[in-house]
Amino acid sequence: MSFSPFRLIKRVFSFLWHALDACRRALFNLLLLAVIVLVLVAVFSRGHVVEDKSVLVLDLKGKLVEQYTGTVTGTVRDIVLAGTQGAAQKETRLRDILLVLDAAAKDKKITSLLLLTDEMDSAGLPMLREVAAAIDGFKASGKPVYAWGSGYDQRQYFLASHASQVWMNPMGMVMLEGFGRYRNYYRDALDKIGVTVNLMRVGTYKSFGESYVANGPSKAALEADSFLYNALWATYTGDVEHARKLPAGAIMRTIDNLPALLKTADGDTAKLALDSKLVDQLKTRDEMRQLLIRQNGREAHGKSFRHVTLADYLTLQVPKFLGKAVGVIVAAGEISDRTAPAGAIGGLSTANLVRQAREDDNIRAIVLRVDSPGGSVYGSELIRHELELTRRAGKPVVISMGNVAASGGYWISMASDEIIADKATVTGSIGVFAILPTADKVIDKLGIHTGGVATTWLGDVTNPLRPLDPRFGEVIQSSINHIYADFTGKAAQARKTTPAAIDAVAQGRVWTGEQAKQRGLVDRLGSYTDALQSAAKRGGLGNDYRISYLERSGSRFDAIFDFFGASINHVLSEHFKVALVPTGLPPAPARQIAQELGWLSELSEGGKAFVPLAHCLCSAQ
Repeated sequence: MSFSPFRLIKRVFSFLWHALDACRRALFNLLLLAVIVLVLVAVFSRGHVVEDKSVLVLDLKGKLVEQYTGTVTGTVRDIVLAGTQGAAQKETRLRDILLVLDAAAKDKKITSLLLLTDEMDSAGLPMLREVAAAIDGFKASGKPVYAWGSGYDQRQYFLASHASQVWMNPMGMVMLEGFGRYRNYYRDALDKIGVTVNLMRVGTYKSFGESYVANGPSKAALEADSFLYNALWATYTGDVEHARKLPAGAIMRTIDNLPALLKTADGDTAKLALDSKLVDQLKTRDEMRQLLIRQNGREAHGKSFRHVTLADYLTLQVPKFLGKAVGVIVAAGEISDRTAPAGAIGGLSTANLVRQAREDDNIRAIVLRVDSPGGSVYGSELIRHELELTRRAGKPVVISMGNVAASGGYWISMASDEIIADKATVTGSIGVFAILPTADKVIDKLGIHTGGVATTWLGDVTNPLRPLDPRFGEVIQSSINHIYADFTGKAAQARKTTPAAIDAVAQGRVWTGEQAKQRGLVDRLGSYTDALQSAAKRGGLGNDYRISYLERSGSRFDAIFDFFGASINHVLSEHFKVALVPTGLPPAPARQIAQELGWLSELSEGGKAFVPLAHCLCSAQ
């Protein structure tokens, strides 16, 4: 056989190629192994050591949430694993607080709790009650709880009032305002610019759209709001007075006589809080720190008292990965039709999570944690239907209502074996509406006109530059009536009553959880923990069950924004902030007006003739 140089070259290249391919595979395998090792070390290592006689520092930052918004999702260790203390947009997750307080109560190295609330922004009353109950549970273990603040707003003070000792800076004040709101009404403003808002609704108390068609609240809206807010305020003051061992009505008497009481205290708001027994002692932050050093000793490597933070202690709580579980799906935010990241509700994406839980043999029961004022009817029905299929498959569903579970939030709660609400949950609002804004008068003022032909009267009927055809208005109203009948019918079937009985407590009216229980809209009052225990029992699990949180991650695009500490909404809000400065309005009201009026323009997006909504303009804040 003759020698061929080409065959030799081919063999050499083949050898080099296989060698290169082997090196590539080895390199990638080593990298994969390194990643796995790093993850396992991060998950199972106990990097932070808790010293004896340590204080657990519960420094609540930003908004208390059921679920991080955007892309920050995962297990109890995701704050550390993803390095997301900054990316969490100043949010503190409820389930992390409950987990840490329960573990710390049993930890002999933790001797007390220090609650700091200065950087806590917003939280609904039901969520505050969940945290307060966990603080009470920590105290019940025989360990003291100290609260310190430079001052306290209403939300911050609710938690502080459950401490064994409430401390405040001598320059501080306790600001308790009560519940209530004053909405903006845009009828005259819209008339001046020529925008006509066509509102079709069912429900005497369905007041969401009133802001655009009236100059003030209706009598029905005032009646419902008054009934709701008075009940929430009674719950708030009752809880605080019980925690502080104050006589009933003490808070209202202080508020009613505030000018005279403050004058007696020489205008010193801290002294007034002390005299009113809202706080126990006035201390600067340094005085607080020195006291805790004397009680607990100085930390080994530092100048402060021995302590462990919420984030550090959270990393020591190793979750269970194996075994039968209760699956938890969080439905927080407004409901849209399609997909949404964590911290929002997409009809399609949340329904997919329910399906995922149903098809997972290790998940024996589901808890749907609801914190939503509603939104899309279609999106709500997608979720409800998937939950109903889950029940038919033999897997129990328990609803845990958080701050708000109203309108669409109630719709998705109907397919369940049990509904558990907090006493202060805002729920109900069984009603439907649709809004179609038209700007035909605006273009008239600008000298712009529309014209053309269509094969039917429905052609271009949703054009916002044309006045609403009365026939189309009748079509929409008929559709809204049908959806309301469907809503009340499904509610009647779920609550084992009649549509007429549901209609009597529906009509778009909101109720507190306690009022809803009295009217048969929920099964019992209780906490998130109660819902977990109920689901575990219904699923045939023992007390030592695993909790599996099912969450959808955000998009890569959102992850990029989160990585740089910003979000699309933040960028847009800053843009509108600049745009609204020339109006002369303060920035906060200006942004609110822009948001509320901008909401009208969003209704025409999506390519649909009209969008029926099950939404309440309500909150437990």
